[in-house]
Amino acid sequence: MTERRGMYGPRGNFRLAARFHHLLEGKFGSCIGWLLFISILLIFVGNSTYLDDHGPPPQKVLPFPSQVVYNRVGKCGSRTVVLLLRILSEKHGFNLVTSDIHNKTRLTKNEQMELIKNISTAEQPYLFTRHVHFLNFSRFGGDQPVYINIIRDPVNRFLSNYFFRRFGDWRGEQNHMIRTPNMRQEERYLDINVCILENYPECSNPRLFYIIPYFCGQHPRCREPGEWALERAKLNVNENFLLVGILEELEDVLLLLERFLPHYFKDVLSIYKNPEHRKLGNLTVTVKKTVPSPEAIQILYQRMRYEYEFYYYVKEQFHLLKRKFGLKSDIRKPSPRPEFFIPSPLETEEPINDEEEDDEKWLEDIYKR
Repeated sequence: MTERRGMYGPRGNFRLAARFHHLLEGKFGSCIGWLLFISILLIFVGNSTYLDDHGPPPQKVLPFPSQVVYNRVGKCGSRTVVLLLRILSEKHGFNLVTSDIHNKTRLTKNEQMELIKNISTAEQPYLFTRHVHFLNFSRFGGDQPVYINIIRDPVNRFLSNYFFRRFGDWRGEQNHMIRTPNMRQEERYLDINVCILENYPECSNPRLFYIIPYFCGQHPRCREPGEWALERAKLNVNENFLLVGILEELEDVLLLLERFLPHYFKDVLSIYKNPEHRKLGNLTVTVKKTVPSPEAIQILYQRMRYEYEFYYYVKEQFHLLKRKFGLKSDIRKPSPRPEFFIPSPLETEEPINDEEEDDEKWLEDIYKR
């Protein structure tokens, strides 16, 4: 039996609707007749078999990249950035996929496969964020997303985490109790100098080897302080991360994110500078931080030498990016010990004229990785 089209195809619907128009015009007059005609015409067109004849409408054009992962490093400004992302996702209409899991960064093979599957099936364009060590999607047959991240001076990060676990932040007096409910009182009020100088587990390796595994990945050797993990982390930064920023220069990080990923980060800097948003950001500042002694700082610096080698490498790469896009950098040799107690300005410096390779072409090359 052949399929019947006739009066019920697209053309048939128009012919049938035209007949109704003549009847309506004679009964209700020209103006009202036309209005009723258009209403009936829309009903007929909506019921047409046009899609059956011509297939589904073309898919919406997705921004590139349409899959972004922010595997945020703890105590490196990630809560500030997530606050911004919630605003931006509403503003720009991308899918912000967050995780409630905050304390499981190392995954078994099955857990990796499950997480990658869940991420890959999210509605695009998406930005997924979670505290998790680097995941190799291609290893499990998935499309490798674009990665972004932010790190900070390792000693500064460690101190922020040390006091946050004990005393929380300005969002609430009991914040720390929620995050560390089983911490004993003597541990909660342990002097930071005692912890470092007497080599408590929290203030020594492997606990201090924290930033590099976020970039090295899920391999067991990524958890061992050493050259192997360091070099693998550098390699992943070069091959899989669109941008790794420095928290001490956050405004420049946001400027570059807006340039590289406009569908996600357009207007991010103006939102960040908004006084109302600043009030929210200030609530995430850790309270009751104290400065360790110079001796304790020097010991920490020695214990974290791989972390600092990685930090200085990322900082150098970040400054190269800034120069490509006309942002000044105060490039100095690494100090013999971290200057964590000297506040770093977040203000963006005046652009400079820099005759480098075409930055748009450079950005295209990044996307082709």
